[in-house]
Amino acid sequence: MKETPVPYKPKDEIKKLQEKKLQQLIQYLNTHSPFYKKLFVQHSIDISAVKTLADLIKLPITTKDDLQTNNADFLCVDKHRIIEYTATSGTLGSPVSIALTENDLQRLAYNEYNAFITADGTAKDIYQLMLTLDRQFMAGIAYYSGIRKMGGKIIRVGPGVPALQWECIARYEPTIIVAVPSFILKLIQHAGQHHIDINSTSVKKAVCIGENIRNAGCSLNILGKKITEAWNIQLYSTYASTEMQTAFTECSAGKGGHLQPELIIVELLDENNKPVPAHTEGEVTITTLGVEGMPLLRYKTGDVCMYFDEPCSCGRNTLRLSPLLGRKKQMIKFKGTTLYPAALFDLLNEIEEVHDYVVEVSTNEVGLDEVLLYIHTADESAESYHRIRSYIQAKLRVSPFIHYVSEEAIKEIQFHEASRKPIKFIDKRK
Repeated sequence: MKETPVPYKPKDEIKKLQEKKLQQLIQYLNTHSPFYKKLFVQHSIDISAVKTLADLIKLPITTKDDLQTNNADFLCVDKHRIIEYTATSGTLGSPVSIALTENDLQRLAYNEYNAFITADGTAKDIYQLMLTLDRQFMAGIAYYSGIRKMGGKIIRVGPGVPALQWECIARYEPTIIVAVPSFILKLIQHAGQHHIDINSTSVKKAVCIGENIRNAGCSLNILGKKITEAWNIQLYSTYASTEMQTAFTECSAGKGGHLQPELIIVELLDENNKPVPAHTEGEVTITTLGVEGMPLLRYKTGDVCMYFDEPCSCGRNTLRLSPLLGRKKQMIKFKGTTLYPAALFDLLNEIEEVHDYVVEVSTNEVGLDEVLLYIHTADESAESYHRIRSYIQAKLRVSPFIHYVSEEAIKEIQFHEASRKPIKFIDKRK
């Protein structure tokens, strides 16, 4: 008799599984992790007293600063057991190295296998990967490994170059694409310019990475609507980070990314590191399960989300995370208004004349946040510029500086030599 997959088990069974794995993790860290052994001593932690998920609050949190400052002390295995070195993108500071053992790579494949199954993938599907598989990008190897584990077929095209993407779609007939949503818009624009009937192609689904396609309540945002209004495909949102080595992926219900309970514990914490209730903003704080090389305990990601615990129509009994609402370190205080870059992205995506953009924040001469928008438009007339400025001011009630640039200039800003995806936010604050 086939065993019920973990996400479909009763909630009390899922909780017991997580608590067993939590106890194993704490023992492992106390034995093998230089960083956590020291942390437990500093805080006089009795690890035997941590038995349930409710006991997590007895443990100190770990921050991005800890991981950046003490990167090597998080390693729990001899260096000869490391198979691969990956690194964070450096969005919220200098990149952090994450070392993976053979077991970690197998876990990563299992994670993405689960993710693609959640997004209704099957062994019959052909996936076109429109993302980098180099530059220490963990997600790239995760997608590739997960599809292989599922038995699906893979087309590794890499990022960018819409013409090549469409050539491969015509030649290999993929059923699913994995791509950054804003790049999917560029595919649509290219198709329109070259008379490609996108709705007669083989592509039926898109697994969306790196950008929101939904609002806080999980309805499609402007970016998601623009894609689906032009292209009759099912979109699946994802949320992940290199540090957690795990993905939260939507099912077809589109009501948040499902937790993989055998791989990770997630808490959403307030400013005082206390858990928040469902439907309340909190900082995503993760505890990895089954990671061998560099496991993390109560690691605050800097990402702000909500969680949903109502039953899902797909039958999974797992907590779900909302789209990313913002990042703690990216919050902008501009002329008395609090903004997250994601809100600016949504606003700019609403404006038909805006083809591409970058948001830059810096510190002005009196120590306050200053916002500069680099915008590439279809229409470079003074009337168009005035309409864009007026629209932004009306929506934000404040007026950022706007610098209109060419398509070539915006690409130079978005892509530098080490970039793995287009940069939409630049933080130059002191």
